[in-house]
Amino acid sequence: MKKIWILPLLLLSSFHVMANDGIGSLGIGGIVFRKTEAIAMKKEVLNVSWKKISVDYEFLNESDADITETIFFPLPDYEVDPSPRHAGQPSGFTISVDGKTVGYKTIIQAFESAKSTEDISGELRKIGLSDEQIAYFPRESPFNVKVKQLSTKQMAQLQKKGYLKDMGEPVPGWTVRIAYQWQQKFPAGKIIRVHHDYAPFRSGGPSESGSMDKQVKPYCADKTYLDSWRKLHATDKDNVRVTNTVVDYILKTGNTWKNGIEDFTLNLNKEDPQELITLCFPGDFKRISPTKLQLRLLNFKPTADLSIFFGNIDPGAMTPEDDQAPRLK
Repeated sequence: MKKIWILPLLLLSSFHVMANDGIGSLGIGGIVFRKTEAIAMKKEVLNVSWKKISVDYEFLNESDADITETIFFPLPDYEVDPSPRHAGQPSGFTISVDGKTVGYKTIIQAFESAKSTEDISGELRKIGLSDEQIAYFPRESPFNVKVKQLSTKQMAQLQKKGYLKDMGEPVPGWTVRIAYQWQQKFPAGKIIRVHHDYAPFRSGGPSESGSMDKQVKPYCADKTYLDSWRKLHATDKDNVRVTNTVVDYILKTGNTWKNGIEDFTLNLNKEDPQELITLCFPGDFKRISPTKLQLRLLNFKPTADLSIFFGNIDPGAMTPEDDQAPRLK
C-alpha cells in the first residue's frame, strides 16, 4: 500500500509556521491533505521556545498490513527578494525514527508568486538555474548564501519570462517551497517513534509600548500580561531591546490521522524566567518550573491552529542579520 504523508515543520520568524503531521499528496500547488483510517497518532509532545524546537511523535499502524509511506516535511514558503521578512530557515535539522538518524532528500519548487499555484521550477531549470540559485538567488537572497552569479543571457531570459520584478534593479519575483522527503515503513501493530530537532531561523525586532495592546490582541493577552510586559519594557535601560516573536503551529492537520491526536502535550519553554508568553488555546497550563509551562490534552481534535506570542529581553535576539539557510542535500 503506497500513499504520501506529511510531517510538516515548525519555524520561527516574525511570524513562524509549522504544520502538524498530516497525510497528503504532493500535487499542483503543493501539499494536499487527506484522511487516513490506518495510522493513528498516539502521542505528540511539542516543545517550543523561540530558540529551539523539538517534536516527538508516536504513530501506530492499526491495520493488518505493513504500510510504506513517503514522508514530507515542508518548510514555509518564502519569497526570494531582498525583504528582511525572512531571515533564514532551520539549522541543525535532524530526523530520527526509533532512535536512528534518517537521511532525507530536499525537494525544491518555485512558484510564480506567493499567491500562484503555477510551478515554474522546470522553466527556471531550463534557463540553467541550479537548485541553489532558485532557492537563494545570487544577488538578492534573504539568506547569506553565496552562489554562482547568473549570466547576462540567463537574466535576459528571466526578464522575458516575467520572472523578475523591478526593485530599482531586476530581482526575483518567485516564491520558493522546500520540503524534506524520506521513505518510512509502518509495520502493522507496531509503534513508530519519530523525532525532529532544530534551531529555528530568527527574525523580528524591538517592540513599541504604545502599540502593544494591538499587537497582542489576537493572542488573548489579558491585563496581567500587559502589565507584566510594561514592567519588562521599563527595564530596557541600556538599549537592551524588548523583542516580540510569534510562533505559528498548524494543528488542524492532526485531524487527518485516524483519531486526531490521541495524547497531546505542549511545553512552552522560556529562555529566561522574565520572558512573557501569551496564546489562545483550550485548557489550563501548569507551571512546571520558572521557565516551563505545560498543557496536556487527550483525544485532541484541534479546531484551530496554534499561535504563541513571545516577549523577552535579549540584546542579540531575532535580528535579520542572523541568517540561516535551508539545507539543500
